This record gives sequence, C-alpha cells and structure tokens, in this order.
Amino acid sequence: MKYVPLPLDLIDLTRTVPVDVWAPGGMLLLKRGQAILNETHRETLRARGASITQGDADAWQNSYERMIGNLIRDGVALAVIAQARMPAEISLADYSVSREIQGGWLDLQENLLGLLYQGSAALHPLPRLAGIERRALELLDSKPEECLFVLFQALADLTLGYSATHALLSAVVCELTSEKLGMPLHTRRVLFRSALTMNIGMARDQGVLARQSVAPNEHQRQVIKDHPPKSHEILRSLGVWDRDQLDIVHWHHDQDESNGLARNLTTRRILRMADSFVAKMAPRKTRLAISPLGAVKALLSGSAEDTEKFGSAMAAAVGFYPPGTYVQLANGEKAVVIARGAKANQPHVASIIDAAGMPLSRYSYRDTGDTQYATRLPINADHIKVMVSREKVARIRTDHLG
Repeated sequence: MKYVPLPLDLIDLTRTVPVDVWAPGGMLLLKRGQAILNETHRETLRARGASITQGDADAWQNSYERMIGNLIRDGVALAVIAQARMPAEISLADYSVSREIQGGWLDLQENLLGLLYQGSAALHPLPRLAGIERRALELLDSKPEECLFVLFQALADLTLGYSATHALLSAVVCELTSEKLGMPLHTRRVLFRSALTMNIGMARDQGVLARQSVAPNEHQRQVIKDHPPKSHEILRSLGVWDRDQLDIVHWHHDQDESNGLARNLTTRRILRMADSFVAKMAPRKTRLAISPLGAVKALLSGSAEDTEKFGSAMAAAVGFYPPGTYVQLANGEKAVVIARGAKANQPHVASIIDAAGMPLSRYSYRDTGDTQYATRLPINADHIKVMVSREKVARIRTDHLG
C-alpha cells in the first residue's frame, strides 16, 4: 500500500477527518470520521508518521480544490480563503476525478491556487505541478493569443486569486521570452516551473496584499523580503531536488547576481523581469495598475546591455499592448486587444465601446495599422465598465485572423 503524509497543519482540531489515518507500517491510528482532539494528539500523530492512502489523498485534494473554487466564485474574501483548512467531507465524485487536467486556463488557475495555498502541506504536489505545467504548455502552444487574452483579463480580476494568476502569467511571459531568445528547451522548462512556484512561500499573503486598501505593514514587508528562500525550502520539503529550479526560486528577487549558480544568471534575470512586469500591470487597492506600455518601458529602462536585450525580447514577445488589455483608438473608440500584431505597437483589436461612450452589442474588428484605427493610448481595466465576451472575441479572432 502506498501512503502519503497526512496534512496535519491543515486540519482543524475536533473536526472529523474523512479518511483513515495509518502509521507507515500499516497500523490504524485514526478511523475515518474521528477527530484530532487537541494539539497533543496532533503532535502524537506527527511523531508516529501519520499517513493516508494515495487514493484518499487524491480524493481529499480534489475536494479541497473544489471547495476553494466555490469560495472564490461565491466572492468570499481572500483573507478568509487564505485560512481555509481541509474539508471534513469527501464526495464519491472526488474519488473518480482524474489527476490529468484537461480544462482551460481558469481551470489551471484554480488547481494551481489550491496547491500554492497549501504550501508545504500540499498533498501529492509534484504530479499535480507536472500536470499543470503539461497542460499550460499544451494550451500555450496551441492557442497563444487566447492564452494571453484569458490571463491578462484574469489579472485585472482580483477575485480569482491573484497568486495563481500571477504565477501562470509570469510563466507564460518567461516561456515566450526565452523561446524568442533561442534558449535550450530544458532551460526553458526549468524556468517555466520556477515561475509557477517562485511565490509559494507567500501565496496566501500575496492574495491578501493584492486586495488590501493600505500599504504593506512592517510584517508584510518582511514576508515579501523572506519569501524567495522560504519558497525554496517549501519546494525542498515537497520533494523538489532540481538544483537549478531551487536556485532560480531562491534568488529570483536578489539584485546581487554573485549569489546563486552562475549558470542560472540569465534565467534568474528573465524571471525577475517577468515577475516585475506582471506585478506592475496588476491592480491594487492602493493604486491603479500600470499600463502594459508603461510596464514595457520600465523593462527597457535598464542600462545593462543584457537587461536591455532581455527586456526587448520580452516586449517583442508580448507586445506593447498584450491580448486581454485595452486601448483607445484614433477614432475615439475603446477596444480590447484580441491578438498581437506583426509590430509590437499594432495589435489586432475589437472595438467594444463607440466614440460616444456607448457599449457595442456587436464587436467590430479594427486593424490598428490603419491610421484611423491606430492605437492612441492604453486604457486601465478599471476604466472599462463593460464585461467583455470571450465568445465574441473568439469569433472575431477566428473570422479575421484564422
């Protein structure tokens, strides 16, 4: 029988446990439906190596992820979600859910959010991360414009769980940039999974920080400062032994480039730039998001030759106006970007608001290479008061771009 450790720190005291708990040798320590009575009982179970079967672990994880998804969809505050513990019940359906992820980007976002929130207590983490990585790269390869569109739209919606959106979008930006730079496939893959996991040491705090209406306090600033090495230690505890991934995560914020493995200098720089690029464009209660164009200009402001090279590659990879962001056109219309163009400053867009400020029920494709539809300026998502239909955007993309 294959066992995995019981997530003791994610179980509320006196609340029933929905699985049998075993010692590694097969002795039953806690019967399904019983509870951990107090802290002494918890520590006794920990000392005896309390474990659960792989099947129960997978089903319980499915139940946890479904619970988190429901809380997010119900609009529960992220500060409350951050305190969520393992559910006391597992449905029969949870035992039949495949570990293979076949959904879209928002399904990936939900799966990754659950894993990041669990941190060192995550159940079956490495196969789950591998499944998320595999599906994300599959979706990115097949429909890159839709990928960027969905993730940049999600970035403006803090109710979805910012830490997972930030991680996925950072990973995608890293992949597009490293591919444009012609980096080896193995290096690109390590960089991708480093981006997915770089903030696991502060995922819950990251969600709270994104939505609070005041600047970070002293404790929160320390959490931000300490999270790279903490993420490194959590990954080690989960069974990650790839020295390059651990190195990249540990030093991804460090400006002193003498730290860490010299062979990862380029990947650390790219991840640090992608991390900053995505963070600048994310809204905060304390400030508006910086426009994509402003974030791109910040990328290109570095004086070092390598920094300029990486920033230029990143800007070329996502464009000055990435899919999913908004622009005002020369004719006064407001449009959502639906795809990157041949030039970074000439994206493909769909007008959603006319020059008089009225929402359009029927979106209109615009070629920004045409002077009357040229991009005049970027628009912050907070200034767009209409819901964008992904179905309408997809139809326009198919009709005009193939």
